[in-house]
Amino acid sequence: MQHDIVVPSWVDRGLYPFTPRTFTTREGRMAYLDEGRRDAPVVLLVHGTPTWSFEHREVIRLLAPHRRVIAPDHLGFGLSDKPEDAAILTPAAHARRLRALVEHLDLRDVTLVVHDFGGPIGLPLALEGDRVARVVLMNTWMWSIADDPGVARIRSLIEGPIGRFLYFTLNVSPRTLLPSVLGDRSLLTPHLHAHYLAPFAERSARTSLYALARALGGAGDYYGSLWETRSPLADKPLSIVWGMKDPAFQASHLARWTETFPHASVTRLPEVGHFPAEEEPASVAAAIIGPALVTERARAPRRERAPVSIAPRLVLAAAGLGLAAAAVWTLWP
Repeated sequence: MQHDIVVPSWVDRGLYPFTPRTFTTREGRMAYLDEGRRDAPVVLLVHGTPTWSFEHREVIRLLAPHRRVIAPDHLGFGLSDKPEDAAILTPAAHARRLRALVEHLDLRDVTLVVHDFGGPIGLPLALEGDRVARVVLMNTWMWSIADDPGVARIRSLIEGPIGRFLYFTLNVSPRTLLPSVLGDRSLLTPHLHAHYLAPFAERSARTSLYALARALGGAGDYYGSLWETRSPLADKPLSIVWGMKDPAFQASHLARWTETFPHASVTRLPEVGHFPAEEEPASVAAAIIGPALVTERARAPRRERAPVSIAPRLVLAAAGLGLAAAAVWTLWP
């Protein structure tokens, strides 16, 4: 395994003391972590947007004494290369590269942990083949949401010039959307937030964010094809960890999972938003390896908190007004 990913100076090595490794694909280099005990069962952590393996840093720390932990950065995210071709940054393309990495490392008997877009990117591994033994879901989905009215409104905004401006010029996804969906926004200190902003500091690095934003409602056929083949999940141990304050993936999404897979064990986190691994990593680790192994001694130290800003909500409100103005201008006779 190569170790030629250079850790940038903006990474706090106290928070992220891991060794990034390289997996080379035909579209670019993927960074990934391979931490913990090499002779132990494998946990594969699959992130969504606009995050990277940094999101799982505390979960990795808690798991590493007991498991081998693999945490990739999708192409276009984190420490991976940042191509500008949106056609190779779709959920299906990310899923193809993830499978190639798993096969390259010959991972077997895997506990697959997916979050956000990590669901439609990572769950194909559990639906095909026998490498995945167990699945943990965190605020994610695997069905078409194109007919959801909220998603339709978001899609109409994103597809137009306002959406491009928000994503490419304002970097709205990590700057504004990320803090707005936390249950406790004071946990995202400026120092932590900088680790989510830095991978997308350059405008040219934001294509991956925009590609997945468009794919939220624009890849319905792909999500639908996954849902049609969901039956293998009924035969695997399935755990769900759900942030109940998530404004994006709400109780109705959780209900669809639990009604379809009633055998799933569910951990509801009442004060957590969209990012359980960031907000309550000990609960996530406990769902993966059991609470007995996540001891009080191993839990994260008390975290700093930042004053809560209303800026993210103001930016979102301004975007909504901009969309309304654009609609009026278009429809005005």
